[in-house]
Order: sequence, then structure tokens, then C-alpha cells
Amino acid sequence: MQELSTTGAGAEPQPAPALRRAVRGYLDHLTVERGLSANTLSSYRRDLERYLRTLAQAGVADLAAVTSAHVTAHVARLRSGEEAHPALSASSAARAASAVRGLHRFALREGQVDHDAGRDVRPPAAPRRLPRALDVDQVVRLLESAGAVDAEGVPAAALRDRALLEFLYGTGARISEALGAAVDDLDPAESAVVLHGKGGRTRIVPIGGYAIEALQAYLVRARPALAAAGRGTPAVFLNARGGPLSRQSAWTILRRAAQRAGLPTEGPGAVSPHTLRHSYATHLLDGGADVRVVQELLGHASVTTTQVYTLVTVERLREIYATAHPRARG
Repeated sequence: MQELSTTGAGAEPQPAPALRRAVRGYLDHLTVERGLSANTLSSYRRDLERYLRTLAQAGVADLAAVTSAHVTAHVARLRSGEEAHPALSASSAARAASAVRGLHRFALREGQVDHDAGRDVRPPAAPRRLPRALDVDQVVRLLESAGAVDAEGVPAAALRDRALLEFLYGTGARISEALGAAVDDLDPAESAVVLHGKGGRTRIVPIGGYAIEALQAYLVRARPALAAAGRGTPAVFLNARGGPLSRQSAWTILRRAAQRAGLPTEGPGAVSPHTLRHSYATHLLDGGADVRVVQELLGHASVTTTQVYTLVTVERLREIYATAHPRARG
């Protein structure tokens, strides 16, 4: 076994160079091959740094010497906490455990080790929270509120705001996908748009008639005026300076529309851009759409991610049953 790196007598053991090289190689793989976002990579880097320090404290200097017991003990410490680190929530601990398990899978695949130490370690089960979805009438109120002339009395901004919210609800796009959409990604003739999702994946999504109408009104009557103030950008949604609309501005647009519509803007039930995505998925499933079709439309890599929406529709069916069936209350 390699000697551990230390910073002096009595100092906390530092992760060995071999461990750091292994993590560096894994993060490079996630960056180049998997195309993970900068935020996700930053989280993985922190999670793995903490793992390496756990291994150093256990006297482990190489991934080949790690056992499932080491990984299990680390995951348990994530949930229980320790002097230098407070306990993590189940969801944060699950993410950290995923980073560790991924590191060991990668090391085995690359021939760095002859066993996967994390294979049999189960990550903490994160509490399953049902997505917040608006009903159809609430969505209609929200969208119509976005079409009102804004506080500055700028019609161009009002057309943009309505088009943005119609786009989010009409396509189920993530806010980053909507703000990253270019004019050339739109195909009004085919009522479709190309969305650029996570990990560099793209998908073609249909756009409903209301969203197409709002987009065309914005593109013809408002976007040219906004674009004239800037230096030219292909982004669909522009700010008053002619540049791409920011996430903060999009949140402000939605919050203003929610306030006009009498919908919550603070607290657990606050309307957010993701609320429209949740509502899109829920309403599709309520209307009879197959869960795998909704998976494709949302750009989920796994159908299990989409299936959380089926729980929402089941809850609604229970409510209807409880109020409508003569024997529901026993």
C-alpha cells in the first residue's frame, strides 16, 4: 500500500496522490464524455473530496484497497454528520453516494481496480416529493396575466412575456432550454422546436397552437424592436437591451404574472418556471398520454424520472373517486 500524504506530525492525513489522480480522471470523463453541467461537476468534486478525506483517515491510499465496508461507512457518515460536516439531507447524501459509486464503476471499467467497491452499497432513499402542478384554469389565468402590458407600459415586453410563458407550458421546456432556444430552432410551419437539453442532448418537441400564435405575435411585432437595441443574437427571448433574456428576468416575468393571476409567489407552493413544466407533464398524463411519450417530450434519460408525475395523476384520481363514488367512504 502506498504511503499517505500528510502535512506534518499530528496533522490530519491527506488523500494520497493515487486517489487524487483517480478522481481527476473520473471528473475529466464526466466533463468530456458525459457533458455534465458545471454546477453538477462542482457538486461531484466536493462530494469526492470529502470521500477521499474519509479514505485517508481510514488509512486507504489506493482505490484498489477500498472495500464495500469503506463505502458503506462513508455513506452512513453523510447522514449522521461529523464534527467538520453537518448531516446531509437524504437527497444530498444520495447525490454524494452516487458520485462515489460512479467513481468506483469508472475505475473498474478503466481497469484501475479489479472490483467495484460501491456496487452493493445502496444510497440513502430521498423522500419522494410530488411535483407542484397547477390545474388548467390556473394555467390559463397565469398565461393571460402575462399578456397584460407590464408596469412600464411596454407592449413589446408584454408580447415577449406571454410568448415565454406559453412556450414553457406549451413545450414543457426547462427554463434553461427556453432561454437557450434560437430563432432557427423554431419551425412554426411544423409547429415544433428543437430544444437543447442536459448533457448536450437535443430533442424535437411539438408546440401547441396557442404557443405558436403567441410566439408569432412576439417575433413579428416585438422582437425586432428589442433586437434593434442590441448587437444581434440568435436567442428567441430578448431583454430590453437586445441581449438574451436572463434566468433572473424570466423569474421576474413569471412572478409578476402569478401575482396578477392571484397565484402564490412565496413559500412551498410558489409558482416557478418548473411549475409550468410539471403542469405540462401532469396534464399530458391526465389526458391519456403514454408515460414513455412524456419521457421523450421532457427529455428525461430514464422513464423512472418521469414516473413521479404518474403519482400526481393517481392522487387526482383518488380525489375524484372519494368525492364521486357512492361507496368511497365505506
